[in-house]
Amino acid sequence: MPTAFRRVVLIGKSPSSEVSDSIVALAGFVRGEGCEVLAEADSAQADLAVVIGGDGTMLAAARNLVRHKVPVVGINQGRLGFMTDIALKDMRASIGAILAGRYSTEERTLIDAEIVRDGKTLLATLALNDAVVNKGAQGRLTEFEVYIDGEFVYRLRSDGVIVATPTGSTAYALSAQGPILHPSLPAFTLVPLNPHTLTARPVSISDRSTIEIVLRQSGDARAHFDGQALADLAEGDRLRLKRSSDPIRFIHPPGYSYFVMLREKLRWSEAVERN
Repeated sequence: MPTAFRRVVLIGKSPSSEVSDSIVALAGFVRGEGCEVLAEADSAQADLAVVIGGDGTMLAAARNLVRHKVPVVGINQGRLGFMTDIALKDMRASIGAILAGRYSTEERTLIDAEIVRDGKTLLATLALNDAVVNKGAQGRLTEFEVYIDGEFVYRLRSDGVIVATPTGSTAYALSAQGPILHPSLPAFTLVPLNPHTLTARPVSISDRSTIEIVLRQSGDARAHFDGQALADLAEGDRLRLKRSSDPIRFIHPPGYSYFVMLREKLRWSEAVERN
């Protein structure tokens, strides 16, 4: 009989018929294990959220559930799946093991983000992957200053900048040549986007720090959070970023390994093809 997770919510991105079929099948399985399956609208009351889809679905679920302290586990029905680490073919076996108490828990840091304009909060939101300032449709470089714990760090003209958590270090930041941060590291990484100087490089800092990005020449710059929430920025706007007081708990099935996941997703150690 399941012990830790008596009430389970299944979350999937609609209206995919493939995801819907998986949810129906998993709901029957979970009920057969003696658990109650909650409607998604009641997810805040769940003991466990099972997310079926890709990392985007996982990001949205994590942001919605973190304040309610509901742990999440992901079944990959998307593409890469850095966070949805259970393969669809292993769905029943892995969820069955978790419901039986065989699992590991990992806490992941989120970013509290706030956009301030003329001393007033324009937007307050959360990000699990990253907060990004980048140029808009006009394609003009943005110019901004970066402060860490109130200390001026640099002024830069570029396409923008990514501030990523360890979870987000394998997302947009990795594509922009940023470092991979292990999830246990208490750090953020700042990755400039196509800077107008060869000396601007990614830098990693303590996640105890408060980061402030001040727009000096905005063009039509925008701020994005996990690639979903966004806001237009104006000259003088301040983007304040700090570690959220609430981490999200990821649940992993038996045998999960972060480095095995990286090898599989990034195709490390594959044999080099020879002509």
